[in-house]
Amino acid sequence: MNDVTRRTALVTGLAAALAASLPAAPALALTEARAKALVEQVVRDINAVIASGRPLSQMIAQFEHIFRRYGDVNIIARSTLGADSRRATPAQMRAYTNAFRGYIARKYGKRFNEFKGGRIEVRGVRKVKSWYEVITTVYLPGAAPFEVRFLISDRSGKDLFFDMVIEGVSLRLSERTEIGSMLDRRRGNIDALIQDLKTAG
Repeated sequence: MNDVTRRTALVTGLAAALAASLPAAPALALTEARAKALVEQVVRDINAVIASGRPLSQMIAQFEHIFRRYGDVNIIARSTLGADSRRATPAQMRAYTNAFRGYIARKYGKRFNEFKGGRIEVRGVRKVKSWYEVITTVYLPGAAPFEVRFLISDRSGKDLFFDMVIEGVSLRLSERTEIGSMLDRRRGNIDALIQDLKTAG
């Protein structure tokens, strides 16, 4: 497995754990202190999942549950479909979002066990327009440290994660490229793409 794939998998897992730490209905707007504290908590949470010894299938199921409940899945899914989301029917978008959620859970959740011994350190937080960017350094066994920026927002009415930027590369935009390639192979057929996503990952 190359470093980019390992890094993407780790950060996606971290984001899911971050989401699990977010309150369902915050009484106050997100602040720098809260954003930083949440990312610091994710380090403890993800290490606990990795060390749990659970079967991989349970870890993947847990990851999908976390992503569904706490990630801004509708925004992320629509973004990864790009301009084609405008021609999708409401029923297709619902089916696509559900299939995309499972695809992400399988693609990245199954990598959890490969990151034992890794750690992440928070270096700073800054406000960017209406969201917060938490700047971190990630350390993986046998690899050079690298930067990850977590993007956290409450724009959907509660605190949710909507992207991570790994050494300058947006995970959300990277998945848009991957989804676009899958759609091209199906000659733009969204229903065929949905079927592909149900087993991909």
